[in-house]
Amino acid sequence: MVGVDTPPVGTPAGMRKINQRAVLDLLRRGGPATRPQVAKDTGLSKPTVSQALLALEAAGLARPTGHTSTGTGRSAVLYEADPTAGYVLGVDIGREHIRVAVSDLGRTMVARRDERNTARSGNALVSAVGKIAADTISDAGLTADDIVVRVLGSPGVADPARRCFRHAPNLPGWGRAGLLDDLEAVLGPELMVENDANLTAVGEWESGAARGASVFGCITIGTGVGMGMMVDGQVFRGATGAAGEIGYLPYGQLRSADEPGEPPARGHLEEATAAQSVVRGARELGLGSAKSAREVFRLAREGDELAQRAVEAEADRLAYTVASVAAVIDPELIVLGGGMGTAADLLLEPIDRALRAFTPLVPAVVQGELGEDGVLTGAISVGLRAAEGLVFERRVGAA
Repeated sequence: MVGVDTPPVGTPAGMRKINQRAVLDLLRRGGPATRPQVAKDTGLSKPTVSQALLALEAAGLARPTGHTSTGTGRSAVLYEADPTAGYVLGVDIGREHIRVAVSDLGRTMVARRDERNTARSGNALVSAVGKIAADTISDAGLTADDIVVRVLGSPGVADPARRCFRHAPNLPGWGRAGLLDDLEAVLGPELMVENDANLTAVGEWESGAARGASVFGCITIGTGVGMGMMVDGQVFRGATGAAGEIGYLPYGQLRSADEPGEPPARGHLEEATAAQSVVRGARELGLGSAKSAREVFRLAREGDELAQRAVEAEADRLAYTVASVAAVIDPELIVLGGGMGTAADLLLEPIDRALRAFTPLVPAVVQGELGEDGVLTGAISVGLRAAEGLVFERRVGAA
């Protein structure tokens, strides 16, 4: 990092820094431990561990957290990584909502706000996000300087050249050049931006339905449609970051290549499978009272025949989506997330039945465990990975 003097690895100062990071990483991953436990688990000598703990405590990165008794009955000091050494801000921007959370380095959420997205322009949405973020930080009793990393999840693909989001038709103004600079101006430095489906995939892989999966896709369906893919613990983005933009898969009535005009802002599959399509399908079947996908699902659970037929039709469309994905990436697992994931109890069985009817490639399809918290959970996880290294470099470099 700029402004941090890192001693060469082979020097005594460089070795001390390596040892301190090893001790700190052990406390972060394994929880509180005594000096002898740290020495045993790291392979470092007890004097080296003692020096490292003293340095980490002086830098505000580790702290005593109590005592334990050894086999001889003597008390030993327990040390833990200090979770208050830094904080991460997570932001989830959707067409209908804005969710913001602040977490300490111990993954404890210290403040959160969930608000409706009433902005109808890019500038208005940037202002709203900035205000909600500032209010959330204040709720936590913190200042902007306490935030080490900010992670923002949004539909679309970040364009580093034009500094905007591509392929985000549900957020007006989100494709304006310089948008990311405006977001950084209201949220602060060290801003990381990521596709919301990718963040949901990270969240489900680390603490949700995809724990331990080596190759999986997380399909998120709400106002729009997207998918995050992970291979061996890493998000797969493709050549330009657009991997997983499955809303653009061809589906249904397609325009001839000879017809003039630009490609649609919303893809064919998104038009066919997003939440509004459930409402549209229910109305076409005669359920004129349906106002939202959530309401259609509620009526289906209550036994309404028209609502159940609308859900079956949606399951068929989702099965087509899963089959298309399965033929390309051969996932061991598909996680159904986003707003549609809350209806998995209605959708999973007909999806599986439809899949088996028209393809031999049938991955397991499961309900996401994180629900509406998927993007925020992934954002905090990504932010913590970055923040841990930044905090160490800043604190140790300044100590």
